Amino acid sequence: MSEYTPNRGDGGPPVDPGRSLDSQTQTSLLESYYAQSQAGRWGLARERFAAALERSSKKALTAGTVSPQKLEQYLGALHLEDLALAAACAEGIEAAWEHFYNTYRAYLRAAAAAILRCPANAAEACDLADSLFSDLYGLSKAEGADRSLFRYFHGRSSLKTWLRAVLAQRHIDSIRAGRRFEELGENESGDATPAAPLGPPIQFVDPHRERYVALFTRALQAALDRLEPQEKDRLRLYYAEEKTLAQIGRLLGEHESSVSRHLDRARHDLRHNVENILRQGFGAANGSAAQPGLSDAELSLCFEYSAENTPIDLDKLLPPSRSRGPAAGKPTP
Repeated sequence: MSEYTPNRGDGGPPVDPGRSLDSQTQTSLLESYYAQSQAGRWGLARERFAAALERSSKKALTAGTVSPQKLEQYLGALHLEDLALAAACAEGIEAAWEHFYNTYRAYLRAAAAAILRCPANAAEACDLADSLFSDLYGLSKAEGADRSLFRYFHGRSSLKTWLRAVLAQRHIDSIRAGRRFEELGENESGDATPAAPLGPPIQFVDPHRERYVALFTRALQAALDRLEPQEKDRLRLYYAEEKTLAQIGRLLGEHESSVSRHLDRARHDLRHNVENILRQGFGAANGSAAQPGLSDAELSLCFEYSAENTPIDLDKLLPPSRSRGPAAGKPTP
């Protein structure tokens, strides 16, 4: 999610993002966010969840320039379930930590393997991933200090995206530390050769990213091929041509509510079919080598990369139907 930039004069007097939920008028808003986040399942108190929201808004927004409406838009766009889980883990709530460990450990190892360009079960991938847990749990050299890395998660991206970035940064930091150590050793040894500069910041790029995106696109095409022509028409009109539900209804002779219902079902079926295709893998065909099925952790990366501004050609995946037109009979109620 991109950084949020507030505008002056966007309705209502400016508010302090760091104390945005103190007033009685914000109680119902907090209750709504608390319910959406499902923070109650971890036993996270409302005031602790409110504190997480306020840390996030204070980090992203500038006091004195934010209207209540803009603040509400910012908070409503956060990944609230992820933020609640992170806040509960930072509080040391055992149920939340156990859920995080069981849910994200395989993902972290897969992400570490992508960073290190090695198999997910390789020792170095496991070490990089597992080294993060003590800092996430809050174990630090400064006894009694509140040092959980979860305090730095503000919900503007998904928890998975944030964790992958933290892993990548840890790997970069270890490379830089190694370079500094080597330079120090050279200088102490009396070597007259000047040390090479550390150079520009290292940018992490997952070497498997293009492969995962290609597999997703291939699986999506296969899943789309299984849809009925009119289902594909609805998807094309809505996503590729960006028409409204009412416009689609007029084109296809359906009621607006029916278009919405059919789209929901098509999206659900597509997701289910794409997951199954990716888990099964692809056989060798048309000169392409066979592709083994993906694990759950790899599947998660596959969907994540494909959702991050990937240039998927919807016009190519969803070509116009030759038979587009109102369905026979009366519009579907």
